[in-house]
Amino acid sequence: MKTELIKEKYIKYKLTKDDVFKHQHYIIITRSGIEKIMAIEDIGIDYEVVRCEKDFAVVKATAESFPKEGGGHMVLTFGSALKGETYKDGNTNSWYVMEMAEKRAMSRAVLKLTGFYELGVFSEDESEDFKKSNN
Repeated sequence: MKTELIKEKYIKYKLTKDDVFKHQHYIIITRSGIEKIMAIEDIGIDYEVVRCEKDFAVVKATAESFPKEGGGHMVLTFGSALKGETYKDGNTNSWYVMEMAEKRAMSRAVLKLTGFYELGVFSEDESEDFKKSNN
C-alpha cells in the first residue's frame, strides 16, 4: 500500500530518477524534486529567523499550498543547522549554516504539505547522511 502511494506521488509530481534515490532504509528526494513539487502544488513559504549565530541557525517556515484542484492547507516547521568538525559535533560541516537551516525548513515544509513524510520519504537537505553517494 505504501509503495503504491509513493508511486502515485512520483507520477503526480513528475519526478524522475534524478529526483529520487534510495538510501539505506529511506527514499530520498533531491533538491530538484523538492522544487518540482513546490511548483506543481504552488507552495508559498514564509521564513522567520529564530536564531542565527556563527555556527548555529534555526529557521521557522510557515508554508501554504494553493493547488489548482483546491484543498490547500498550511504547515509550520523548523530547520536547523549546527556546524561541527565531524557529524558527531554538529549536523553540517558547511560554513553557511543559515542557508542550510533554510533549505531544511523548506524541504520539511514541502514534504509535510504533500504527505511524503507520512510515507517515510525524506529530503537530501535534511541530513548530511542523506546525501547521494557518488558510487
